[in-house]
Amino acid sequence: MNNSSNFTLKFSDQSVTICSFLESSHIALVLNLDLFIYKQNNPMRSSIKRPSDDECDLSGFQLFKKLTEHEMAQLNYDKTSSLYKKGSIIYREGSRLTGFFCVTRGILKIFKTGIDGKEQIIRFAKKGDIIAYRSLLSQELACTTAKVIEEAVLSHIPYQTLLYLIQNNWQFAHHMLQIVCKELREANDYITDIAQKTVRERLAEVLLLLKENFELDNANTLQISLTREELANMVGTATESVIRLLSEFKQDQLIDLQGRKIKFINVPGLTKVANLQ
Repeated sequence: MNNSSNFTLKFSDQSVTICSFLESSHIALVLNLDLFIYKQNNPMRSSIKRPSDDECDLSGFQLFKKLTEHEMAQLNYDKTSSLYKKGSIIYREGSRLTGFFCVTRGILKIFKTGIDGKEQIIRFAKKGDIIAYRSLLSQELACTTAKVIEEAVLSHIPYQTLLYLIQNNWQFAHHMLQIVCKELREANDYITDIAQKTVRERLAEVLLLLKENFELDNANTLQISLTREELANMVGTATESVIRLLSEFKQDQLIDLQGRKIKFINVPGLTKVANLQ
C-alpha cells in the first residue's frame, strides 16, 4: 500500500514537472511571437545599435530652418532615431504610415512593385532627404517601398508632430508644398522621358542624375554603387539592355566600369547622348 502511494506520488510529481515544462514552453513561444510581431510593426525599435547624437541631428535639414526654438525642441522630443543595416525595409507599399522619416546618414532606394513583381525605382534618398511624407499628408497607404542600400540612420517624425508644424508655421508648410511640387515635376519629367526618349538616352540621363545627386570622388567615380538590375529599374528597361549600353558607353569613352563603380570620363559627351542640350 505504501509502495503504491509512493509510486502515485512520484508519478504525480512527474506530471506536474511535465505540465510546468509545457506551460513554460508555451509562454516562451507566445512571448517570442509577440516580440516578433512587435518588431514587424515597429521597425524603429528593432535596431541593434543606437546612433550617436550627431547622427540624429536634424538642425541641418533645410525643411526645419524656419522652425522656432520651441518647435525645434518639440521636434527633437517627438522624434525616434534608429540605425538600419543594408537590406532593411523601412516601410512597404500598402502599409499604414504613422509618420515620415528624415535621412541623416546612408542611402535608400524608393521603389514601386509592378504586377510581375519587378521593381520600378522612383528615386534614391540620402542624407538631408525626407521620405514617406506624401502618403502621410494625403492619409493614404504607402504608395512605395523604402529599402536601405547603404547602412542608414533615420529619424521618425510622428504624423501629429507634422500636423502641428504645418498648422503653426506657415514657412514650414510652404516648404513642404515646394517639396511635393518638386516631386510632381520630377514625375512629369520621367513620364515624358519614358514616352519620347530612347533607352540609350534615358540611361545617359539617369547616370547624369546620379552624378548630380551623389557627386563624384577625386577619381571622377560615382559615389553610389548600384547593380545593373537597379540601373535597369531606374531606366525602365531590361537588365540585358543596360549591360549592353554601358559597354557601348565604355567603348565610346564616355565612362569606365570598375565592377559596380562607374567612372565618368566625358560628361559633355554623356550630356549630348542624353539629349539634354
